[in-house]
Amino acid sequence: MGRDDAGLCLSSGLEISSGVASARIALRGAELKSWRVGGLELIWPGDEKYWADSAPILFPVVGWTRDGVSVEGRRYPLGLHGFARGEEFSLIEQTADRVLLRLRANERTSTLYPFAFRIDVEYLLYNNVLKIILHVMNEGGAAMPFACGLHPGFNWPLPGASGEHFLRFDAEERAEVPIIAPGGLFSTRRRPIPLRGRELMLTPDLFEEALCFLDANSAGLEFAAAGGSSLRMELENFPHIALWSLSGAPFLCLEAWTGHGDPENFAGDLFAKPSMRILAPGESARSAASFLWRP
Repeated sequence: MGRDDAGLCLSSGLEISSGVASARIALRGAELKSWRVGGLELIWPGDEKYWADSAPILFPVVGWTRDGVSVEGRRYPLGLHGFARGEEFSLIEQTADRVLLRLRANERTSTLYPFAFRIDVEYLLYNNVLKIILHVMNEGGAAMPFACGLHPGFNWPLPGASGEHFLRFDAEERAEVPIIAPGGLFSTRRRPIPLRGRELMLTPDLFEEALCFLDANSAGLEFAAAGGSSLRMELENFPHIALWSLSGAPFLCLEAWTGHGDPENFAGDLFAKPSMRILAPGESARSAASFLWRP
C-alpha cells in the first residue's frame, strides 16, 4: 500500500479534518468520497444500482460531446465529462485541514486532448464548511481550450431530515431548462419546471434528465429540508448550475460548471464550442465552490 511521509495510507484516501468535520479524498480522480459533520455523512457513497460515483471532477470538457472532439482538423475520442475522474492524481501538499492534488498531461491524456495542461484540485475544511478549488494552467506553447466542473452527490434526504426538500436560489431563475437531446446534446428547445420565484420543490419525477441553468443569475443556492436542515452552495467563476438525480435514487447532485455539453447542432472545433475557456500559454484560471452545512 502507498503511504505518504506522515504514514497515511494513500490507497484508502486522504483524510483531512477541522473541528467536528472530516473529509476523505481519493487520489483516483481527486474525488471526494466522504464529508462528515458532527457524525453525519453528507456525501453519496456510490452504488452501482444507481450511480457508482460520489463527486467526480470534470475536465477538460463538461457534459457529452458529439462522438469526441475536433481540434484543428483531427478527431479525439473525448467522452462524457472528460478524463480527469479516471486519472491518478499526485499529492502535492497536505495539512490537517487542507489537501492539494495535481494532474498533468501524460501519454494517455494526449491521445484524448492534445494540450499540455495542469489541473490542481484543492480541498479545505473550516468546521462545517468545505471548499473545493480548481486551478487550471496552460503549460504548453499554444492556446488551450478547456472546461471544468464539480459533480458532488449529496444524500437525499439530508441526514437527520425527513419530509419535503426544496432548493432556494439566490436570485430568480427561468422556470424552464434546456431539453437534453439524444446523446446528451443540448437542444434549443426548453421544458418548464415547477420553479416558483426562487424556490423549487424537489420530487423524483423532476429528474427525467438533468436540470441545467446555463448562465445562471444565482451565484449560490440552498438545498434544504422543510424541518430546517440545509446545505448551502456558493460559487466563484462557475457560470452554470446543474441538478441531477435518478428516479427513486437517494441522492442529489449539485453541479457547478464552467462549460456544458455540445449543442445539438454543433459539429465544430473544440476552440469554437460554446462556453469553452481559452487559456494563453502560461495562463491559469481558478474556480471554486463552498458548501456550508447547517443541521
